[in-house]
Formats: sequence, C-alpha cells, structure tokens
Amino acid sequence: MKQGTAQVGGGTGTIPIFDPDTDRVEEVFPVVKTDAEWQEQLTPLVFAVARKQETEYAFTGKYHDCKAHGIYRCACCGTALFLSESKFDSGTGWPSFFAPVSSLNIRTSMDRSSGMERTEVLCARCRAHLGHVFDDGPPPTGKRYCMNSAALVLRQVPSAKNQEI
Repeated sequence: MKQGTAQVGGGTGTIPIFDPDTDRVEEVFPVVKTDAEWQEQLTPLVFAVARKQETEYAFTGKYHDCKAHGIYRCACCGTALFLSESKFDSGTGWPSFFAPVSSLNIRTSMDRSSGMERTEVLCARCRAHLGHVFDDGPPPTGKRYCMNSAALVLRQVPSAKNQEI
C-alpha cells in the first residue's frame, strides 16, 4: 500500500478521506456524536483518551511494542490513520509512526495543556484525540507521531513477505 496523496474537492457537508484499501480518496460525512453516544459505544479508557484528551501511561498500551502488519484505524470511527510500515520504536512507550496514511485523514491543533506547547493529532473524521506529533522522528519525514494505543485499533493484514507463493 502506498500513502495517499490524491486531492478531491469537498461535497456539501463531506470531507475527503484516503482509503488505503482502495487506494482512493472518498468523500465521507464527518462523524459527530454527543458524549453520551460516545460513552455507549466506547470503553471507559477509549472514551477518556479519544474524547477527553487524556493520555495512557507509557509502556501500558497494547500497541507500543506491537510488530503486527496492518492498518491502524481510529478506535472511534474506523478511519485509516497509520500503516504498520511507518511504525518505529521511539523508546517512549507509545506507538510511534513517521507518517500518517494520508494528511487528509488527520488534523492537527495546538495543545497548550499541562504547561506545555505541543501539536495535538486528531482523527479528521470524528475529531478523536490520538496523541501528539513531534519533530524528532526518523527519515524520511523527521516526524514522530506519538499515539495512544487506546485511540487505535489495528486491523491486521498478511505481510507480503509472509505469504507463500
């Protein structure tokens, strides 16, 4: 799979999202729910992290040391966010990626909470808090998308190198 770079115009009320399964940009409606609706759908941990901007403790998330091949999706709405090929061990205790699936699938916002100034990363479709991005990552981007495992769901796909011919 390659990272999405295509651009399309937005339809009324829709936003463009790159789908790595089809390698196309699709127009989708944003997912908007009340806190009560999110609480019915999500576990308490996922709700606290993704909807209330909390952070899970380092080295406790299910994906910080995960080596499985697949697509990391938003735990709230299922939007594709990161490919396992862009994951690296940052030593921080959180899953880290050097690039998203597509810049269309995420949004960033300045976060001045906790006495720090950081760039928050959000799901473009449902505005779930995913984590933060820093400028200390590896090539080719120099970025470290430091994500909360609780905000992600890994949909595993077979690795091409593991498939028999």
